[in-house]
Amino acid sequence: MKKYFAILAIGTFIAGCAQQPAAITPVSMGDAYSTVSCSKARQLYNAEAAKAPPLVKAQKQAVAGDAVGVFLLGIPVSSLSGDDLEGEISTTKGKLLALSARMETCGMTPAPVDWS
Repeated sequence: MKKYFAILAIGTFIAGCAQQPAAITPVSMGDAYSTVSCSKARQLYNAEAAKAPPLVKAQKQAVAGDAVGVFLLGIPVSSLSGDDLEGEISTTKGKLLALSARMETCGMTPAPVDWS
């Protein structure tokens, strides 16, 4: 019984840890940008894409902080302190997907964003 409790406790702590940026799923934006002009879609896409590098860097630091915190204290410190940017990354990814779809209907190919 103690083994099962230990496994459950470890699983709970790991589940609470920050995820790698590439593993975070986007929020669905539906057709939120379908009425935006093509030039505005490009402008908004570029603005959102510019947010990716600092978000990736900060999230990777949160992942590392959680790993150290769980190893030393048994607590995902970054996730509990608000350093986990999963929500912001998920929203940005969703906006980029919706804007990308709009740009493609305009005949434009958006530049890929690196989340790794």
